[in-house]
Formats: sequence, structure tokens, C-alpha cells
Amino acid sequence: MDSIRFYLENWYVIPKAIFRLCFILVNNAYCIPTYVIWMIMLSPIRRFNPDTFWRIEGYFFHWLLAMVSMWSWSAGYDVVEVGDDISHCIDDRTLVIANHQSTADVPFLMACFNTRKNVLPNLMWIMDRLFKFTNFGIVSVIHQDFFIMSGKENREKSIQSLVQHLLESYIPRKRKWMVLFPEGGFLRKRRAVSQRYAEKNNLPVLNHVSLPRVGALKAIMNTVGPLPNNNSSLDIPNGLPKPNERLTWVLDITVAYPNGEPLDLGQIIFGYRPPCKTTIFYRVYECKDVPQDEEAQTRWLYNLFEEKERLLDMFYKTGKFPISEYCKNPAQPHIVAQDCLRYLILHLFFITSTYVHIQMFMAVYEYCNYLMY
Repeated sequence: MDSIRFYLENWYVIPKAIFRLCFILVNNAYCIPTYVIWMIMLSPIRRFNPDTFWRIEGYFFHWLLAMVSMWSWSAGYDVVEVGDDISHCIDDRTLVIANHQSTADVPFLMACFNTRKNVLPNLMWIMDRLFKFTNFGIVSVIHQDFFIMSGKENREKSIQSLVQHLLESYIPRKRKWMVLFPEGGFLRKRRAVSQRYAEKNNLPVLNHVSLPRVGALKAIMNTVGPLPNNNSSLDIPNGLPKPNERLTWVLDITVAYPNGEPLDLGQIIFGYRPPCKTTIFYRVYECKDVPQDEEAQTRWLYNLFEEKERLLDMFYKTGKFPISEYCKNPAQPHIVAQDCLRYLILHLFFITSTYVHIQMFMAVYEYCNYLMY
């Protein structure tokens, strides 16, 4: 009887889920191919004026990620930003470090970044190689995000590839932000392994986060981090980043879900979980304050995640982060507001582009038929 009563009271859940699934599938169908076709059509510009091409590509990339941010927002899953004011980081090279709990983490970060003008066009994601084979993988390949290979046997090769990517893509493309998930996977998959490792090595046993992997951070800091002893007067060899091409800030992001129950991509797509608020806690560090010694750098990252553990524990018990204790320059907490009109304009642009591209292909097909017969 209880189950019958539940479905009678929530009769709209299944039709809503079907509608959202259909909409998101169609949304993918007229956005991703359109992005790819536009990039192919604009590729001659890349040969003669690469800066202009990548600037245009950045706008398209931002518009696509805005579509993803719309999925969670339209389902009633709001994001609340608290902690340090990050406005001064927007135009500087910034390493973003975030905890990783579920497949909803990235869409919520996209929702936050979408409201800031110059972040998503100039953003580089560092993500698992498996993402390359998803529907959005072709977009990340064109945008030149970095795909890292998991597993001990691939660790050294991945680090070397990351260094090469920073020098050949991140710097030349004039990217600003890069996003790193040091845990190397979702919390539910990493927690047990992390806790066993902590017990064996006399490290804190963490429950709300897992111990981070330090290889990627070390590679990033050694390649585009501050110069030794913050000395900008050193003679930099050709091929290595100049002082103005190096990181200025580290932005630490702690993602906290209501009651410690992460949303996932399925819930975002189908919208069957009741509307809720996910809290994003920002802490900003000057990159020059990150230790340059490898052992001290490892300890710094471990301390950062131990703090995340305490912060999340406090949040789950009280519903709030201790902002005054951890933030030197706090901003006013607020819900991230999305722009409905902008979403409408973007949909019209992608739909119109899709129509134009289809007409172009049909014209070419008919002309080829005419030549053949």
C-alpha cells in the first residue's frame, strides 16, 4: 500500500524522467555535431591565425558546457558558492584542485564556471582517459583537454604526457585554468583502497575524501609552477614557460552534497531526486606558497585533503562551512544564478546551425548525384 500511495502522489516522476531523457538526447544531437562541424569549417583559420581560431573555439566550448550546466539547473539542483572571493583569479593562470565524489561533480563545476565570462573558454580539464570515448569525448579532444591513464603501469607515462601537453597545448593555447581531481577517481571506488594505504603508512584514515595522488600535482608545479625561489629574473631556456606563462593561484574546491549523499549523472538526466542545494566551498592560495620541495609538496597536498575531511565532517554535522576560520577574503554566500534568456539564445543558435548544416549536406549530396548521373 505504501508503494502504491507513493506512486500516486508522485505520478509525474516517470513522465518527467522520460521527457528529460528525450530532451537531453536531442540536445546532444544538435549541439555536439554542430560544434564539430563548425570547428572543421573554421579549421583553415587555425592554419593562418591560430590565436583567432582558438578564441572562437573557446566560445563554442563555453556554449556547449553551458548546455550541461542547464541540465542540473533545470532539474532544481542548485549550487551554493561559499568561501573565498575568486574574482581576482579569473584572468590569471590558476590550478583548480577539487574532491571527486560522483559523476555530478563536473556538471556542478560547469554550472559555477558558466556564470563567469572568461573561465570556460580558457579552461583545460585533466580527466580519465575513459572519458575520451563518451559522447562528449570528441569535444574534449578538439579543445585539447588532457586524458590521463589510470593504473600503476601507466603512471610514469601519463606524467610525462601531461608535462608534454602543458608545454605543447596549455601554454601555446593561452589557457588560464586547469582542473585536477587528485584523488584519481570517485570516492566510493577509492575510499577502501585509500584507507588500507593510510593504515599501512601511518596516515590519517579519511572517510569523506580519499588520499590524493601527488604525481600530477608535482608534474604541473615542476612545469608551470613558480620559478625556483620565485625568481623571475632567471634566464629561461627556450621551450619552457616564461614567468608570465606560469601559475599564479591554486583554487581549492570542496564539493559538499546534502546529507553527504552525492547526486549522480543519472539523477541529473532523469531529475527524479527532489530539488536540493549542493555547496561549493572555495579557498584560494598563492601558487608561490606551495612548497617546491617534492616531499614538502606531498605533505602540503595531504594536509589539504585532511582539511577537506574536517571541513566536510563539520558541514555534514552543522550544514555550514567554517568560513571565517579558513577564508581570508570571503565572499557573500549565494546561489549560482543562471541566465534563462542566454540559454534560449544558445539553443536557437545550435538548432539554427544544425538546420543550416543539414541543408549544406543535402545540397552537396544532390550536386554529387547530379554529377554522377
